[in-house]
Amino acid sequence: MRKTRMGEANAERILDAALDVFAAYGYRGARIDQIAAAAGLSKPNLLYYFRTKEELYTAVLRRTLDMWLEPLRELDATSDPRTALEAYIARKLEYSHSQPTASRLFAMEILQGAPHLSPALSGTLLDLVEVKCRIIEGWIRAGQLRPVDPKHLIFAIWATTQHYADFGAQIRTLTGKGIEEGDFYASTLAALSRILLDGVLPPEGASQEL
Repeated sequence: MRKTRMGEANAERILDAALDVFAAYGYRGARIDQIAAAAGLSKPNLLYYFRTKEELYTAVLRRTLDMWLEPLRELDATSDPRTALEAYIARKLEYSHSQPTASRLFAMEILQGAPHLSPALSGTLLDLVEVKCRIIEGWIRAGQLRPVDPKHLIFAIWATTQHYADFGAQIRTLTGKGIEEGDFYASTLAALSRILLDGVLPPEGASQEL
């Protein structure tokens, strides 16, 4: 299918509508006609862009994964680790702030064993994480980070930043605030950056001996 501006806009409308419907009803409970109505399109028109419900559901999940991979790709071996990791934490938390529904739907897929995302996780994600782990290992060898398992560092960033979207109801119950509120967002970012980075960065002016 040849992509046009209108075609791309319609595909995004469909994905936005599908995200809300899948989040509300789950994969099994969601219906194509519901998604088409939410997108303001006819069912045949929707099926022109996405032939099956499974194809559409996978596309919604892949869009979230691609969004999350973008800031991870930006981790560069030539960057200062503090600057690079602070920026990565900030971008990941911003997605929890701006895309909480996408984060929760992604979490549901993973909890179910990733039946629709397994190829992407074992391909695109795995390959990228391996590359970024080598960058973190280089920072460790250079004494710019304390010795730490790179994958566990990445997992910790994912877990803490996504928690504020996936467990938003619990966060609000315990704090009276949500990540969508500016002051709480700012204090959360400062706390996560301090907790995560203080654990892996050597003291200012010190070189970590390996």
